[in-house]
Amino acid sequence: MINPVVYKQVMGSFPSGVTVITTLNDEGEMVGLTASAFSSLSMDPALVLFCPNYSSDSYPILIARKQFAIHLLTADQKQEAYAFASKGKDKAQGIEWRLSERGNPLLSNATAIIECELWREYEGGDHAIMVGAVKNLIVPQQQVVPMIYCHGKMGALQAFA
Repeated sequence: MINPVVYKQVMGSFPSGVTVITTLNDEGEMVGLTASAFSSLSMDPALVLFCPNYSSDSYPILIARKQFAIHLLTADQKQEAYAFASKGKDKAQGIEWRLSERGNPLLSNATAIIECELWREYEGGDHAIMVGAVKNLIVPQQQVVPMIYCHGKMGALQAFA
């Protein structure tokens, strides 16, 4: 049997980017979640994946809506990362966003944004594996510093020489 505390410690030693996945609920409010389990999957077709916990309050809305925006966060977006990592409603309170032409809520100032339609969903233990077909890519006008997650902390990805 794998010790869950040791498992989290080992997995937490692997640095990853930080994303926020957003969509709209039936009332037209932005909902979403923070995920470090994100990856590109395929170039042809262009596919990405992320892995939300089944217990997330946003998971059923993401499945029902079948479209979402994945935001690759900048180092300055800790407020967004922590807000969408929490449970409950009103995660977007005080967070600047706009609606895209595709109908997805977009956070301001992300490193990049990937708008997707749900392509497939797979079981992954206590998490779903959601695969999105990429429909639109948004990159910032200026260079920004990405956020990373490692050892249970979020921070800036230091520049490489």
